[in-house]
Amino acid sequence: KVAVLVASKGKNLELARSVVSKCEEHNLLASLIVLDDLSLSLYSTKIQEEEGISEKVEELKKSLVASDALVVISPEYNGGVAPVLSNAIAWISVSGKDWREAFNEKPCLIATHSGGGGSHALMGLRSQLSYIGANVLGRQILTNYNKELNIESLDACLKQLS
Repeated sequence: KVAVLVASKGKNLELARSVVSKCEEHNLLASLIVLDDLSLSLYSTKIQEEEGISEKVEELKKSLVASDALVVISPEYNGGVAPVLSNAIAWISVSGKDWREAFNEKPCLIATHSGGGGSHALMGLRSQLSYIGANVLGRQILTNYNKELNIESLDACLKQLS
């Protein structure tokens, strides 16, 4: 089971759909999670104290815990990862003592479609996801308006996830 998290719509969602399609070709059961569609509140201790952990966060955590591998796709925002992704990770990290099961020791492919270079987003993803316990693959996927998805690279990455 592969959880494919995408941190924006548009070109990154197109990339995520291509990844899900390729997962199926590799006999990997993939679930697409569009973080924008969750509309999670901006994390703060105040909001957590006032509202608690939402059912959406609990469902997201359960989906990630149930997965065997992760694909995380984020555009580059001002040289970093999309805020919606960092926000989702923040919520998961306060959702209970078992939150690390969502990431710990799971193989993780990182990817981006960026209007700019995209390399800073990938560095940020690698750093943050490794820090919380994911085993981020050395190989990554970077596409932009001048660089299409390399299907052979994606195939090689998905073989490493399985």
